[in-house]
Amino acid sequence: MTGREMNASIRKFAAVAVALGGGAALAGCIGAFDPAVDPGSPAAARVESLVAANREYPRWADFPRQTELPPAPAEIAARVDALEGSSGELAAAAARIDWQTTGDAAAYAEAARARVGAVEVDPVTAETAAEIEAFARRARERGRAPPPIPRR
Repeated sequence: MTGREMNASIRKFAAVAVALGGGAALAGCIGAFDPAVDPGSPAAARVESLVAANREYPRWADFPRQTELPPAPAEIAARVDALEGSSGELAAAAARIDWQTTGDAAAYAEAARARVGAVEVDPVTAETAAEIEAFARRARERGRAPPPIPRR
């Protein structure tokens, strides 16, 4: 027997082993589709009533009927072409926008700082990192356990 023939038999053996292993692994899922409810559970009656009420749901009668025919392939192609054309128009409009890439960057930054400074800030938001750390330190000190009571 040549090496190629031996490899072929090994591949066949591996394929059979994988198929059997997969079947055995899926066999554990069989009981998952029919779960049993513990009759001693206080919620057993409620669970059974909910399951019984929705056992047949969804039914095809509950779905709305299609009142109009789907669009023809030519109409779908026309819609796609229209979308592609509008996306090209959008790209052209975006290219025409002046993105503030020219001009004085410092003046733009100062104007942005002025706009941000004009908005009032909530006092809690204005706290610095040092104030927040001091508050956390005080909270940790308050949360420390009292010293043990001396026993005689």
